[in-house]
Amino acid sequence: MDEEKKGKIVLVTGGARSGKSTFAEKLVAESGKKIAYIATSQIFDEEMRFRVALHRKRRPADWQTYEAPFDAQRAIEAAAQQHDAILFDCITIYLSNILCQLEEQELDKPEQIYQLTRQKISQLITAAEEAAAQGAVVVFVTNEVGAGIVPENKLSRLYRDISGLANQQLAKAAADVYAVIAGIPVNIKALA
Repeated sequence: MDEEKKGKIVLVTGGARSGKSTFAEKLVAESGKKIAYIATSQIFDEEMRFRVALHRKRRPADWQTYEAPFDAQRAIEAAAQQHDAILFDCITIYLSNILCQLEEQELDKPEQIYQLTRQKISQLITAAEEAAAQGAVVVFVTNEVGAGIVPENKLSRLYRDISGLANQQLAKAAADVYAVIAGIPVNIKALA
């Protein structure tokens, strides 16, 4: 298979406002392919409305957007039918959607939450691998949330932990893993 037409999974990670989404958008835009954008955010307040508006403003009008706060593997499957490049932004918002759906008593069962996270990320990876097998490039954007202090509450600690576990799972499946720091991307998987 021609290397130019070969599909793959790419993971782009970094801290808040590191430039990771901008880099991921540039990656898919430079592919010269028909692009799908999978948005995981839900708008509950003005601050999130502002963030979503910034992302929408940066995206070209010809990118097709799939709103997928839950069961996003279906959005990947649908996008793969019509698009050559899929940008999934972002994993950590997707995980927060899942975590915030849980009942209070479920938050006392971290092993079950870890298992749910592994399952949800496995579904995304399977859909992305199938899309890549068809020649699509699938780029996942995620945050590195565990680089700070240990959070003081249970929900924040669970979120930090499942985000880290999900990032590891995705990195293992990805052909390329970019860390973006201060707007500078480095392919850390190539260095490993």
